[in-house]
Amino acid sequence: MRILFISMNSIHAQRWITNVDNDHQELYWWDISATGKINLPESVTQITDWKTRKIGYIQGEHFLRKHFNWFYICIEPFLQVTIDEQLELLIKQIQPDVIHSFEMQSCSYPIVRILNKHKNIPWIYACWGNDLFYFQNYKNHISKIKKVLKRVNYLQTDCSRDVKIAKSLGYKGTSLEVIPTGGGFDLDAVQNMKLPINQRKIILVKGYENKFGKALNVLKALTELKETIANYEVVVFACHPIVLDYVKNNALPFTVFSKEALSHSEVLELMGKSLLYIGNSVSDGIPNTLLEAVVMGTFPIQSNPGGATSEVIGIDNGLLIENPNSVLEIKALILKALTGAIDLDKAFILNDKLAKTRLDLEWNRIKINKIYTSL
Repeated sequence: MRILFISMNSIHAQRWITNVDNDHQELYWWDISATGKINLPESVTQITDWKTRKIGYIQGEHFLRKHFNWFYICIEPFLQVTIDEQLELLIKQIQPDVIHSFEMQSCSYPIVRILNKHKNIPWIYACWGNDLFYFQNYKNHISKIKKVLKRVNYLQTDCSRDVKIAKSLGYKGTSLEVIPTGGGFDLDAVQNMKLPINQRKIILVKGYENKFGKALNVLKALTELKETIANYEVVVFACHPIVLDYVKNNALPFTVFSKEALSHSEVLELMGKSLLYIGNSVSDGIPNTLLEAVVMGTFPIQSNPGGATSEVIGIDNGLLIENPNSVLEIKALILKALTGAIDLDKAFILNDKLAKTRLDLEWNRIKINKIYTSL
């Protein structure tokens, strides 16, 4: 089977593709964003440097792209190789048995027109956290989403919530098994990174603050719990600049790391030393960092947009933030976790069981490969 994967440069796509059996399949990855190669097995053919110019750069192109995008789209075919042209070429050269796109807005909107011309090629669409839940609320997106869902043959999601949303938007294709975005985790490899619960003194916070992430509300809640957290170290990682500035301007005694400062393995190591993990956003699927916290034995306090997080976290193995904009609610949940109202040892055992039954890399690798062998 020849499989053409289409995505942006992403660790999630990289981890998924690495799980696919490359001994019995021909695997191709097209970086639709044309930003460069990623760490994939040598047997995977990577198509990255494709956006070549037809004529030299013309002054003012960037301005047109930013302020008059509709006009730029009209003239782009005269300037450089377009997504349409490249996809047509790849289909002709590779003759894929299946096309698998990751993410909706950047990787699936742009290819639907060409794939409507090649309806004989099965299309798998992997839905990521905000694809449907967030963008279904915008008129300029809803028609685009419906066009993709009308053409897609197979839907793969990381939560049941998104299957329901897709069906409500007219999806009539096959819904595949719910599998974590990145596939899973090598549980044996991280076992020695996990400290016993009674040795953990870190409160770990995801530092995203944008239209989705709401880390500042968590920092405000922690600031109001100054005495309660006096014996803990607060560490905020993957911080957007506004979060770094907030900590600095308010002279908060928190350790902070910018968005790209820590590698994935360093984040896992930090989680293995942390008692609590707090992630807060107004939109997401099941966050990968939440799953990493579960794997590393860190007690999670996580927002629950659309009920996705509650598919993993219940009353005994974590706490749900129902209103990500409520500092008062977040403060109450942190207090509950730190003052003995929650059995953290029991939560550790439950999450260890959850990791072994739903998040194990080898178990999910079997599920991933079954997708392609069953087509």
